[in-house]
Amino acid sequence: MRILVVEDQAKMAQFLKKGLTESGYSVDVAESGLSAESYCSSSEYDLVILDVGLPDQSGIDTARHLRRDGLNAPILMLTALSSTKDKILGLDSGADDYMTKPYSFEELLARVRALLRRQSSTNQVSNTKLIFADLEMDLVLRKVHRGQKEIVLTLKEFSLLEYFMRNPNRPLGRTSIAEHVWDVHFDSESNVIDVYVNMLRKKIDAPFDTKLIHTVIGVGYVLKQDESSESAN
Repeated sequence: MRILVVEDQAKMAQFLKKGLTESGYSVDVAESGLSAESYCSSSEYDLVILDVGLPDQSGIDTARHLRRDGLNAPILMLTALSSTKDKILGLDSGADDYMTKPYSFEELLARVRALLRRQSSTNQVSNTKLIFADLEMDLVLRKVHRGQKEIVLTLKEFSLLEYFMRNPNRPLGRTSIAEHVWDVHFDSESNVIDVYVNMLRKKIDAPFDTKLIHTVIGVGYVLKQDESSESAN
């Protein structure tokens, strides 16, 4: 899943990027409100982490502008202001959640997972799991099972499968996959997406009779139970 961090303090921005990347997310960083608006106008994000204290315009105004311009992704607002009035102002500006500094990174991760769950249309068996057919993903323990078999995935394979499981039965183009699983520096001319999908298939599908990841010719890939004439393995 792809996250935009809007933070003008370089050390904090890199701390958040490093922690989120190590947790399996693709992360871009914007250093100002106007830069955040530019990022969101040209790319699609699953979540925005927005600091209130920005150099050019406040995070409050930035949130309003992002919502005005059609951003549907959740916004997690970070601020040193902790009064009820400030929280209400942040939430009324378009934020979905509000954290005051200082905060623990583990709590931030939990808030991120909660906000992403709200966006997901996947059938979920609990607040911490995604499930499709006999495939189950634990978002906290970062474990995947198909039936009774545990499937060990790399960090990027896990992120790719999570994107599929949050969008079941929906054909996903390579551009969409790149935007959500890789960062802004992704080389769109490379075949890395096809390579990773093939590696994922070897682990998710190859040992089982029922295949879940299908090629949609001329489009990309889809996670679904049944095969059709328009898809080919």
